[in-house]
Amino acid sequence: MNKPIRTISLFCLLLFLALMVNATYLQYYKAGDLNNDPRNRRVIEASYSRERGAILVGRDPVAESVKSDDQYKFQRTYAQPFKYAPITGYFSYYSQTGIEQKQNDVLSGDDSLLFVTKLVDLLSNNASKGGSVQLTINPDAQTAAYDGLTALGADVQGAVVAIEPSTGKILALASTPSYDPNKLASHDLTQVSQDYNRLNQDPREPLQDRAIQTILPPGSTFKLVTAAAALESGNFNPDSQVPGGTTLDLPQTTHDLHNENGSSCGGDRITLTQALDVSCNVTFGWLGLQLGDDKLRDQAEKFGFGQHYLDDLSPQAISRFPDGDVSPPNTALSAIGQYDVAATPLQMALISAGIANGGTVMKPYLVDEVQSPELDVLNKTEPSEFSQAISSSTARDLTTMMESVVQNGTGTAAQIPGIPVAGKTGTAQSTPDRPPYAWFTSFAPADDPQVAVAVLVQSSSTARSEIAGGLLCAPIAKAVMEAVINQ
Repeated sequence: MNKPIRTISLFCLLLFLALMVNATYLQYYKAGDLNNDPRNRRVIEASYSRERGAILVGRDPVAESVKSDDQYKFQRTYAQPFKYAPITGYFSYYSQTGIEQKQNDVLSGDDSLLFVTKLVDLLSNNASKGGSVQLTINPDAQTAAYDGLTALGADVQGAVVAIEPSTGKILALASTPSYDPNKLASHDLTQVSQDYNRLNQDPREPLQDRAIQTILPPGSTFKLVTAAAALESGNFNPDSQVPGGTTLDLPQTTHDLHNENGSSCGGDRITLTQALDVSCNVTFGWLGLQLGDDKLRDQAEKFGFGQHYLDDLSPQAISRFPDGDVSPPNTALSAIGQYDVAATPLQMALISAGIANGGTVMKPYLVDEVQSPELDVLNKTEPSEFSQAISSSTARDLTTMMESVVQNGTGTAAQIPGIPVAGKTGTAQSTPDRPPYAWFTSFAPADDPQVAVAVLVQSSSTARSEIAGGLLCAPIAKAVMEAVINQ
């Protein structure tokens, strides 16, 4: 063989090898990514033509596929759309969110758990169906959460999260303003695009799930973390005498730390329990200075700050406590939930749930069961421990102190006749040109916890003078707790 022919032969061989390597790479290594790419219209069109499984709350579907008379064969529909949209998300031609996205393999029938079902359908020449997803949501609690938020007015921006402390089951997850996922699942693709653009450009951000995606200063609800760190240090107990008064002289600055509205906390020396009752900034700022930023940060992280812990919805915003060497004045502000401290409603619900569960924080989850098209259970989520945030004795002390907040302090609006309730209010300062954020976190019954709740009202039409966690949020938390307890 002469040299030119040999050169061309080698070149063709290299091209052939390159083609084989590329084909292997695309069909084996990249197949999953390409199949799941939301831009892959062939996969979406195939999914549209398949009977997608239901998303269930109790026995009722909050998302299901019904037959349609167009080329896609099935139409995705959402019952009670505004109430459940932050959880279900939507399944559209362009993209998917929420449970529709995270459980897409199950709902579309592609998950390996459904292999036998797919094989039977193939052999019997039946159309393949998707599996169903059973949620942990308590429908009465979800209704109480959503109705409580919307009762504050059409412009309310807020969220509610309820958790079963002993397991981590999410019993309610509501966010307002919400949206109608039926419009985004429509087969009128031009209208879908217009509706999505309108929602995406809405300054109220209705597509955002505030329960898990919004981090804001938690204000005085963070004092539970500071109190936990103080009790865990061994230097304080609920009856310890601590500074009260109206102001705290902060080091390294001419600025003082004041109580809300310049009020007194009941005396120059008060107990730690009384300080939590009246949410005394002076006391908890002073505690922050005594403990230091490292101990505060360590305690916050044990409750979940700075960490990812929710797998069933995304994206989960990460709650934060300031990193680095925090100055003493800013440490005092951090101890009262200000400066650069920021948390999601889910995070603040986890704190209450951890205290309620004897100091053990359970990993939160939303998917209870994966079921076959015939509703046979294929997989059930087992509760798992996330962290041991505090000792059982500290949890008992904090529970007693939180009960006092509801009985004698700023959280009286959360009282339930005949049932002990533990709670903590919060009102976090924002920028000067907007009202503060209102918070409340609680659990009940305090002696046998069944539900822990966090409520955030980010914005509403309420008069500025009436914006406080005890006024706006505590009644919503009460309704959610009653919905769970009274079943």
